[in-house]
Amino acid sequence: MSSYNRSLYLRYADALRHPGHFSTAISEFFAKDANINVVHPFNEIQSADAFFLKFMAPLQQAFEGLYRRDYIFMTGQFEGKDWISSTGYYVGRFAKDWIGIKATDTLCYLRYGEFHQVKNGKVVESYIYLDIPELMIACNEWPLKMGPGLSRGYTGLIQGPASCDGVIAKASDPNEGQRSYEIVNNMLNELATKDEAWRPYWHENMMWYGPGAFGSFIGIDEFASFQVPFESQFDGWSGGTKNNGMTKHFTRFGDGNYTCSGGWPSLTGINVKSFLGQAPSQERVFMRVCDWWRRENELLVENWVFVDIPHVLLQLGYDPLPYWQD
Repeated sequence: MSSYNRSLYLRYADALRHPGHFSTAISEFFAKDANINVVHPFNEIQSADAFFLKFMAPLQQAFEGLYRRDYIFMTGQFEGKDWISSTGYYVGRFAKDWIGIKATDTLCYLRYGEFHQVKNGKVVESYIYLDIPELMIACNEWPLKMGPGLSRGYTGLIQGPASCDGVIAKASDPNEGQRSYEIVNNMLNELATKDEAWRPYWHENMMWYGPGAFGSFIGIDEFASFQVPFESQFDGWSGGTKNNGMTKHFTRFGDGNYTCSGGWPSLTGINVKSFLGQAPSQERVFMRVCDWWRRENELLVENWVFVDIPHVLLQLGYDPLPYWQD
């Protein structure tokens, strides 16, 4: 990954760090015909101009003083392609309704996670995750009270890395990035195993920062109280790591002590038990998922996760979002 690609994102992030008209920053960052994928209800957006008009401009109109703050930024390569990844929060006063969610006229946060493929100095393909349910929970508008685990965990503002080193502005040791990548890869291969063979890869007091509708959990046993029931709700639960022929990660790479990964979709399984209050459909569903992990030495200590939950629930015949017309 060239230092130019790193600086490309840092310039974009700097332009969005304070309120302003973001159209110039978007046109300088994205290729004109970039393919930009955003969670439901936006889905596929073709071109940088359309991204500004359909997503960013309405978001700025709804959130007065909008700006954003990263707490993880990293770069790397996957299958010969250059990638940039970041996660953090959009911040502003929720002054006008947005995608049908009623404005609160108070400070609100919208968590985002992004992956951008760079080619010839411009972003040509993007996957942008938003935790819309987390925002709706804060606004008392999310209609579901349960999570997929034994209980819904903590819901609220998600912290950045405890080590405060998530924004990797300069090139890191490639050997450390490779080690981070290998640890995560090995751990993912042990998910959905009867003996919970993923446990040895985690610190016993790990933090799992889940999507708002799932909640967040501290400690490996509390995480297991979510993960094991969640896996059981989908027969044949598997992801791109399993080479199942149905899901694939668009990227996965390590940078220093961090690893990130994303799939569109990433997970699949046949829904055989109630999930978020919905009766089992006995049909296959697909999940758009992404993660960032931080390790200390050989153990994973923090994990930030997004799942496009409204998109999953739509596949089960339930639309949790307010009625909204573009």
